[in-house]
Amino acid sequence: MGFNKRLTGAAVITATLTVTAAGLVSAPAGAESTATTQYTVVAADNVSAADAAAAIKRAGGRVIGSNDTVGMFTVAAPQNGFVAKAAAAPQLVGATHQVAIGKAPKKDRPGDVEREAQRAAGAAEKAAKKSGTKPATAGMDPLDDKLWGLTTVKSDKARKVNAGDKRVTVGILDTGVDASNPDIAPNFNWALSKNFAPDLPDIDGPCEVASCLDPVGTDDGGHGTHVAGTIGAAANGIGVSGVAPNVSLVELKGGQDSGYFFLEPVVNALVHAGNNGIDVVNMSFYVDPWLFNCTANPADSPAAQAEQRTIIKAMFRALTYAHFRGVTLVSALGNNHEDKGKPRTDISSPDYPSGAAYERPVDNNSCWDLPTEGPFVIGVSSLGPSLNKADYSDYGLERIGVSAPGGWFRDGLGTDTYRTFGNEILSTYPKKVLQEEGSVDADGNVLPEFADSVFKQCTASGQCGYYTYLQGTSMASPHAAGVAALIVSAHGSKRGNDFGLEPWKVEYLLYTTAAQHACPNPPLVSYVDVGRPAEFDALCEGTKAFNGFYGFGIVDAYAAVTAHAWWEHR
Repeated sequence: MGFNKRLTGAAVITATLTVTAAGLVSAPAGAESTATTQYTVVAADNVSAADAAAAIKRAGGRVIGSNDTVGMFTVAAPQNGFVAKAAAAPQLVGATHQVAIGKAPKKDRPGDVEREAQRAAGAAEKAAKKSGTKPATAGMDPLDDKLWGLTTVKSDKARKVNAGDKRVTVGILDTGVDASNPDIAPNFNWALSKNFAPDLPDIDGPCEVASCLDPVGTDDGGHGTHVAGTIGAAANGIGVSGVAPNVSLVELKGGQDSGYFFLEPVVNALVHAGNNGIDVVNMSFYVDPWLFNCTANPADSPAAQAEQRTIIKAMFRALTYAHFRGVTLVSALGNNHEDKGKPRTDISSPDYPSGAAYERPVDNNSCWDLPTEGPFVIGVSSLGPSLNKADYSDYGLERIGVSAPGGWFRDGLGTDTYRTFGNEILSTYPKKVLQEEGSVDADGNVLPEFADSVFKQCTASGQCGYYTYLQGTSMASPHAAGVAALIVSAHGSKRGNDFGLEPWKVEYLLYTTAAQHACPNPPLVSYVDVGRPAEFDALCEGTKAFNGFYGFGIVDAYAAVTAHAWWEHR
């Protein structure tokens, strides 16, 4: 597990706030308000928790919970007027609705292309009708021949040298993790896993349990389980194996079942990771409801501006806190097919409640896509099997760190692999979600028409795992996170009761061992031939050593575990 470090230098951002190991602290019983709306409120820099709470009270709110580590408060307050009053208080950065008023369907935002192959298939069917001990090694699993991403990052070679260390923990900050899958179960860390995102019936549907807090080890969205499998599915003779098949997986449920990721659960999950020595955290999402959070966008109302400033401050604090507590932060760059340094007009925000979005010109100097544009975050772009940038993937010199396989359904134009499932990323998936989507029947059998896209494998004892294809930078990021976990495994050290590697060393090795890849020639790439409009055209800038499509290169697990870092020879 990662080294826990004191906050020093740039990390001292809330110096007078009490840092609690518990993270989220509930207010005393009876403190709940009869107000109709809950908010997340963030204290200004160097404001004590007591002074912030007093300012919240003067603004008409009542504190019902807090995370003093980052100066964040859960507040009950009237629906109207509270955001403006909080923004006007010098002790507060501002307030954001914990959830917006209204209802929204399952998340389906522009650029969300993870299910492109399934949609295309459905349309076609309808039309037709270092411890002193030897590092652990591992072999391959039955479905690994379908994992072109695994061999692209050379996990097959790396695991012969180092398959990961069980002491290394990877946090899956996502919709949950299905620990019943036999490929997840051997590596699942129950002790550190936690759910920070109670179900919200308006968007997630009826709660499965009375508390609305899904049990650890479940995933009603599916996304988190897919991510977890790519990072660390066990090499155990069944299903698939992950990039780092012997590390420990930690569920950090910060996303709703419906696919939304709101500020408070995400921040609480990051603080938990920092407080508990988690080595790597994968973040394949952006914080809703704003694709870009801007400090003072003239297209936004004063209240909307205040909400976005609140999100920016809380996320910057949480990411910085986690980093300086030893967490390596890895994030999907985004599926909006744009240069992060030259963003287009945002037409998808706010994405909650449904129908609330409007056009917002984005000023790159004062707007952030979070968490990927936050401090200390390694951004990952997505590649197809051809190693070309996927059409949907964000890119750009300003934010990219590395590139990795994320799948591209439309790869292979002119070949028989074009628009096939095999171009995407196969990984673990919950049976329950597949049943809800209609590809698995009530008895747990894969329906014949989905035999090319959904797989079932069972152990000798009858425990069955399910697997399906997705694509996106959400699938690229876990490949990089898996390599980061192998770096900690191979180059970490034991200090006291802890084992880990400082994040700057992980980042250094991730970048310096990545396989450099030059820009395409010509560098301006059009995707018109695969059915995309000119808006998808992408210009690759930079050199072979570092460019906007590949960053420092394609992550390389074998080079990472066999590298000799300069500090290891001192």
